[in-house]
Amino acid sequence: MADAIAGVAFISINGQRYRLVGEAKYRLSGETREAKNGSDGFHGYKAKPQNGQIEFKVRDSRGVPLSVFNDMTDETVVLELANGKTVTGRNMFRSGEPVESDAEEAEVMLMFEGPDVRDAA
Repeated sequence: MADAIAGVAFISINGQRYRLVGEAKYRLSGETREAKNGSDGFHGYKAKPQNGQIEFKVRDSRGVPLSVFNDMTDETVVLELANGKTVTGRNMFRSGEPVESDAEEAEVMLMFEGPDVRDAA
């Protein structure tokens, strides 16, 4: 019997569930690394902290003004995936341009960034 590995997912921000349309993706927090080379070859690498990121599309629902999303800072974002993983981001802020809604499909794309994004199986 095969297990579901993709498809159904759930999103919540500070414990409040939202209607997830899809396109959910995430990047764990960690560090970026860049090789440092000289005329005589490889010298090592430079490492810098990299924020984690959780991005997803939700339905523009009655009772949730877009300004609520625009103003979000210091949030806990939880993405539950069909493969059994739970992705948790702490101290997240909504990043990017001000939020906009596609009125024809009632969809809102949101991106959150923060210093602590982890996944657990």
